[in-house]
Amino acid sequence: MSTCWLQGKTVVVTGASGGMGAGIAATLIKKHGCTVIGVARNEKKMLKFVDELGETYAKQFSYELFDVSSKENWEKFAEELQEKGVKVDVLINNAGILPKFKRFDRYSYEEIERAMNINFYSCVYSVKTMLPMLLQSSTPAIINIDSSAALMTLAGTSMYSASKAALKGFTEALRVEFQGKMFVGLVCPGFTKTDIFSGQGDADMSNGAKVMDMISTDCDKMVKMIMFGIEHKTPMQVHGFDAHAMSVFNRLMPVYGSKLFSSIMRMSNVDIFKEVFSD
Repeated sequence: MSTCWLQGKTVVVTGASGGMGAGIAATLIKKHGCTVIGVARNEKKMLKFVDELGETYAKQFSYELFDVSSKENWEKFAEELQEKGVKVDVLINNAGILPKFKRFDRYSYEEIERAMNINFYSCVYSVKTMLPMLLQSSTPAIINIDSSAALMTLAGTSMYSASKAALKGFTEALRVEFQGKMFVGLVCPGFTKTDIFSGQGDADMSNGAKVMDMISTDCDKMVKMIMFGIEHKTPMQVHGFDAHAMSVFNRLMPVYGSKLFSSIMRMSNVDIFKEVFSD
């Protein structure tokens, strides 16, 4: 049986303190014997993840706490790795936020910049900073966890979709520019059962919980599908019923597909979409 290319590699995973990031980090450690450096901001959640790993596996995990949307933080992180003699083989950009669903004119400049900085520029900064180190590896790889929002834009997601579409374009350019030099993977998951909806603020999720639950994929299942794709160096992954539907409809009906899905959102009468459709 051939050994997976990931075996024993050193991997940086952003957004590693919970959700899909934690699931990916745990799989890399437990299944592939990787050394994982997790990046996040919440130390309480990170310590909880370390505790869940258990004493045996926790030895293969270390973490850094910083805001991924800061270029200076990435430069400092890279310098520290070089000083310690740590060589990174794989970079997995997973950190991201889902801004509150709103009609565009209701976003503040702060909300706009935060979405673009965390969802897009953080990946630009991490790749730009880590690339020289990654290219020294015998198996360099960059995997950007994007979103189904990069495949189709829905009402109320102007800034989220814009940031994710930018990440898709950036990743696809990297793929062809570094063809034969490194593996570049793009992952577009649909709604996943994580705490990403915590960004919806005071919106009452009770009447929308069933709707979101119906279209969302279980987090563990999503992680398994993503890891299978990474293990087999799949260049483009689309996972989740909703993501596949958005991908197909956007190709068949690039204008009316988005209108159809947005109409369904309006008819669902869910509180989290209130600032999208109310006048």
